[in-house]
This record gives sequence, structure tokens and C-alpha cells, in this order.
Amino acid sequence: MKIDDYQLLINLNQNRTIRKTAKSILISQPAITQRLKYIEEHLGGQIFLRTSKGLLPTPFGEVVLTHAEHMLEQEAVLKEKLAQVEGKVAGTLSIGASSLYSQHFLPNVLQSFTTAFPDVTIDLVTGVSEEIRQASSSFHIAIVRGDPIEDYESIHLLSDPLFLLDTVDIGKEERPLIEFKSDPGFQKLMEAWMVTGPGILVKRSIKVDHFETAKQMMKRGLGMTVLPESIIKEEKEAYSCLPLVKEGRAIVRETWACVKPGGRSLPQVEAFVEHIQNEVSE
Repeated sequence: MKIDDYQLLINLNQNRTIRKTAKSILISQPAITQRLKYIEEHLGGQIFLRTSKGLLPTPFGEVVLTHAEHMLEQEAVLKEKLAQVEGKVAGTLSIGASSLYSQHFLPNVLQSFTTAFPDVTIDLVTGVSEEIRQASSSFHIAIVRGDPIEDYESIHLLSDPLFLLDTVDIGKEERPLIEFKSDPGFQKLMEAWMVTGPGILVKRSIKVDHFETAKQMMKRGLGMTVLPESIIKEEKEAYSCLPLVKEGRAIVRETWACVKPGGRSLPQVEAFVEHIQNEVSE
């Protein structure tokens, strides 16, 4: 069997249908059906059951899928080792990044990086910083907000002051507070400011899934919200805006690129670290 066969099995297991798999990997459904039939005949057993809920692995298939995952992991390790020997900047670069950084900063970084190093494949996962932090061992580089990851080499990317925004004059009346899904570090900053802050009256809390949702709801007059400066360049001039301050100092969110121990021995990781350091210094 080829590596492509193992990857096909993983794709089928993830997508659960041949139709979705065909769409995701741009191969026709008949071709996938024929390839799956060959693999099952080659291995001597049925890998998937066709059910009303889609493809489900058989006990035989579960063993095959575990082996497929192992083979793909070993293939990736081999490619990385070969790249090290050749000194070639190639292979897969695995990045986990906070939603804010991945939405507002990372696209430009990756555009220039992949232009400079076209043989590097980017494997990107995004989420709130706490999710990226918890899964940091899965990435070559984890980009998180708040504190850097312990025992990782950390490169400072951004200091982001926080501001309270509203469509009405802040502090003049009791207003709902629009909160978005975030990590414990951000919540602690918010709680510390609410205790020592300028006595802002909060009517109730509205909880949303994303900082962009909070911003759009604020713009429509549904309440006030706290957002980092990096995503409110225009809003700072258009709406009531109050910087968050504690003990005379601005409250900021730091952003870090944290490199997995030993990661810089891989050419693609070293190249990305140097690239992002240059981006920060410019």
C-alpha cells in the first residue's frame, strides 16, 4: 500500500462519507470507491460499514486506521529527518495560533513566509489561547496570548492594550457588558480591572462566541465590550473609548510565539522563527 492509501482511509474516517471525502480531496467518488475496494481486498477485510449515519469503522477497520495514522506519522518524521540531513527548508510546519493573531496578523506572515519557502507545508490549527496552550505538544510553534508557555523558547510578538468601547458615553448609565469566549488569563485581567476600575455600572452580561461578534454587537448599541487595541484601530475614533488601567499602568495582553523544545533543529521551524522575528523587528 502507498502512503496515499493510508491518507485516504484517514480522510474517509474523518469525513464519514465518500461524497464529502471526494469534495475535500478533489477526487471523484467512483475513484475513491474503487480505491477503497482495492485496499479492503488487499488487506483481506472490510474497513468501513455503510450506515445511515455514514461510514463507520469495523473492528478490522479500527486496527487498519490505527496503523494508517502510525504510517503517516512515520512518513512525516522521515521527511523531517531527510530535510535536516540535506539542510533543505522543506517538510511540514505545524502551528497552533490564537484566533485573534491568526485572523489579524498571521495571514501576512504566512504569505511572505511561504513565498520565501515554497517547499514548506503549513499545518495550522486555530482556537482560543487556552486550547492552543493545552495542545502545544502537537505543534512545532504555539502562538498564544497572555503568558508564554513554560519551558518553551518564547518570542515576544505583540503588546496589546485593552479598551472598553460603547456607542454611548461610558459611565453615564448602566449598560450590558458583552463578553466573548476567552482564556482564563484574559478573564483575570478583566476581573482585576472591574474590582479596581472606575466604577463602571454593568446591567448584565451578554456572552458570545467570538471577539468579532462582541465588536459587531457593540456597534449596534447592544452594550459595551472590552477589546484589544490591535482590532479596534477605526473604532477607537468612532465610539466612546476608555483604556483599561490598573495602578496607573495600562492593562495589556501579550502575544508570544512559543517554540517546542528541540523544534529549532528542524530547518522549517528555524526558518519560521527567523522570519517572524524579522517581521516583529520591522
